[in-house]
Amino acid sequence: MKFSIANCQLPIFPGASAGRNWKLKIENGKCRAFTLIEIMIVVGILGLVAAMGIPSIVKALQKEGMRKAVSDVQDVFFSAREKAILTNQKTAVTFYPRDRRFGVEGASGGEGGSSVNTHSGKTVVATLPDGVEFGMLDIFRQDYVQSDWAKVFFNPDGTCDEAVIVLIAKGGAQKITLEYATGMPIVSAVDQ
Repeated sequence: MKFSIANCQLPIFPGASAGRNWKLKIENGKCRAFTLIEIMIVVGILGLVAAMGIPSIVKALQKEGMRKAVSDVQDVFFSAREKAILTNQKTAVTFYPRDRRFGVEGASGGEGGSSVNTHSGKTVVATLPDGVEFGMLDIFRQDYVQSDWAKVFFNPDGTCDEAVIVLIAKGGAQKITLEYATGMPIVSAVDQ
């Protein structure tokens, strides 16, 4: 059964004047359009392109290795600074370089050696991922990488101890410098 289309006129924009309407081309009484096959082919091609790009996007968004280690160190520093300011008490971040663990003093580690602050969503205790090591743990220009533990203190006024941490992995190294006047971590390449 065929349905005949009496008038196949479609204005491109509303309010177009009657004399200047744009019309679909009608050939032999039929309106021109895309077939279902053509639309399916285009959707299939878009699906293939998306399928090829998704693994790259997931990998870029996923934190693992060096990215996770740097993020964890930054989060622990932010958490310690926040706790020091909110409680008006000096707060320490304790590093255990040989065990590759670190965290805000007084916080307990959860599953997998990490724990997250429920209020801020920041990590308070963490373990470096496999393949990432402390290359340098410099506090007040003294290296503690071979020590059993080391502490960086955050003060209630937002300041902290001077510290430089270098994380080393197979793919490279990252340096995290604590800005002692603001207590904020700054991430850079090792040569800077």
